[in-house]
Amino acid sequence: MTPLTVMSYASAAWILSWIAAALWSAPASARPGWHRERFYRLVTITGVFLLCGVYDRAPWYGRALWTAADPLGWLLAAITIAGFLFTWWARIHLGRLWSASITRKAEHHVVDTGPYALVRHPIYTGIIFATAAMAIERSSIAALAGLAILTSGWYIKARLEERFLREQLGREQYDAYAARVPMLVPFTEFNTSRGKA
Repeated sequence: MTPLTVMSYASAAWILSWIAAALWSAPASARPGWHRERFYRLVTITGVFLLCGVYDRAPWYGRALWTAADPLGWLLAAITIAGFLFTWWARIHLGRLWSASITRKAEHHVVDTGPYALVRHPIYTGIIFATAAMAIERSSIAALAGLAILTSGWYIKARLEERFLREQLGREQYDAYAARVPMLVPFTEFNTSRGKA
């Protein structure tokens, strides 16, 4: 058993459990339209494809640039698991307001407690941390490019989601939340969408 194997099992478990839990969601009352979500979906899928190791045997862009020592590898495996657990904390805390796509649910409101008091998009944050650890462990150009593309996809989705929630819930209410809580990186002053979108 290697750290990368543990990461692979953790990823598979997370994906399967996430799909199974999709049934636990309230019906949508509004959505921005599929055409507004196409781009981030394409970007995210491209990032996953590069990150997942398809190119591990490729000539130069699939080869490992470094080999992580075992202690670092196991630390990265722990970060991967912690990232996925963080997404589940957020998913459970959000309850039936959660959706795989950008939607407004009946009785939707700004959730600013639990993990949503740390970052506005804790599910994306958890995925980014988990995939960053996997990319570092894989250490190939393809995996690192996949991480960069995947992170861009989640950032694009977060911006689109915030624009939509401002329209649906009221700019003043959402901006007050955005002014208090960072977008993706906990405990940072840097706030990328204060007063924007």
